[in-house]
Amino acid sequence: MSEEKSKPVPRPGILDIAAYVPGKEHAPGVARVYKLSSNETPLGASPKAIEAFRNAAGSLERYPDGQATELREAIAAVHGLNPANIICGNGSDELLGLLCHVYLGPGDEGIITEHGFLVYKIQIMGAGATPVVVREKDHTVDVDAILAAVTPKTKIVFIANPGNPTGTYVSVSEIRRLQAALPKHVVLVLDAAYAEYVRRNDYEAGIEIVSSNANVVMTRTFSKVYGLAALRVGWMYAPVDIIDAVNRVRGPFNMNAAAIAAGAAAIRDQAFTQDAASFNQTWIEKMTGGLEAIGLKVTPSVANFVLIHFPDVDGKRAPDADEFLTSRGYILRAVKGYGFPNALRMSIGPEEANRGVMEALGEFMGRKS
Repeated sequence: MSEEKSKPVPRPGILDIAAYVPGKEHAPGVARVYKLSSNETPLGASPKAIEAFRNAAGSLERYPDGQATELREAIAAVHGLNPANIICGNGSDELLGLLCHVYLGPGDEGIITEHGFLVYKIQIMGAGATPVVVREKDHTVDVDAILAAVTPKTKIVFIANPGNPTGTYVSVSEIRRLQAALPKHVVLVLDAAYAEYVRRNDYEAGIEIVSSNANVVMTRTFSKVYGLAALRVGWMYAPVDIIDAVNRVRGPFNMNAAAIAAGAAAIRDQAFTQDAASFNQTWIEKMTGGLEAIGLKVTPSVANFVLIHFPDVDGKRAPDADEFLTSRGYILRAVKGYGFPNALRMSIGPEEANRGVMEALGEFMGRKS
């Protein structure tokens, strides 16, 4: 007779998962704090989205539309898609988890890259499968390294494009090459959370590739350029067979009514979205040039953040810079967990914050900004 356990025990593998740790938010003892650790837009949400959110307060007693019809139709209209190929979620994180729940199990493998979004590994392990980590090349996803890691156990491949925390991207030709070489039963997940910020002719978020293949999905979020991080709004464009499978395990009311209404209003307000993307492009260029001018290395970024690398010198490393900046009210993201122990990721913030960080780091490095 087996020994009786004294408390509930999670299934094998769950306690091996390292919980996701968000960027810090507070700088004790500092009067004015700029949170630049979570890739939030400094422009906030569209006024039209805020109005839609407020209007939703008049019907809080009613369940939301379980199909998020208004939001799916708004997304479809803006991107020229069929709403039947769209599923919405409580942030794109939920959709990533549902994909793992549907397509992975014990004995399966999911491929991720060494600097990829930490949630991929968490969700793969949560499904009882094994994460396989492949190296990147120059902080960029390496298609050949991914293909070399494919085995008969591979069931899913996650790519953040652009990458987080690197800000680098993979060209559409390389994504097509990857898809063509993958076994047809392997799901290729293109996480395009930062797609709205990219200004490169050889980039494509994934719509074209999903439209012409049965094993590719694209996930997107409203937490970045649309400024709805507090509401947790995400969506996925996928073949109808994958949509059908995910819908079978999705919660019946996984999105709240305010999120649906605000999301639909936000995506329809493309003028506001373009203003946010333009502001970001201006400051990505200014921050990169300004930080390099004071002797810091910056990974070229097409997203809404920069990855700043520090000298391997006593007193000048990333943890030292983090402490220095925090004492002045500038909170950046330490990215040791992403494989960058001597770097910090900085989200593009309001103008005064961006200039303040450059000035503070100039002081930190012992040079004028």
